[in-house]
Amino acid sequence: MKFVIQRVTESRVKVAGEVIGEIGKGYMVLIGVADEDTEAIADKMVRKLIGLRIFEDSEGKTNLSLEQVGGSLLLISQFTLYANCKKGNRPSFTQAGSPALGEALYEYIIRKCKEEVPVVEKGSFGAEMQVELVNDGPFTIVLDSDEL
Repeated sequence: MKFVIQRVTESRVKVAGEVIGEIGKGYMVLIGVADEDTEAIADKMVRKLIGLRIFEDSEGKTNLSLEQVGGSLLLISQFTLYANCKKGNRPSFTQAGSPALGEALYEYIIRKCKEEVPVVEKGSFGAEMQVELVNDGPFTIVLDSDEL
């Protein structure tokens, strides 16, 4: 499982020109699922995501969590995080999880995050989406379950 976490001052996701999810200060998170991923792996990833201390404190140090700054989450499924570009110029996505598993774990992650974070917005699984964000910093972190 992979999470690409971007600290944002604002972010929104649109489908067919309509905003379906929008946050202010918080994290916009792209979520990729592989076939070997499980709810137990998702639990570890969510704990790490919510526990990150990457907001600046009064001294300018990245020392504050999402909860401490009253931040929100915008969670977006993105199977292309598992793109394999080793051969040729057209990426292969065979390492991405099946759509059924991807959607089930994506919805599971949303439910788990809602248990901890008051404002959790989401994209639309499998839809063509347009994502807008203002990356604060810029600050971007890639979490890979293989490294946890």
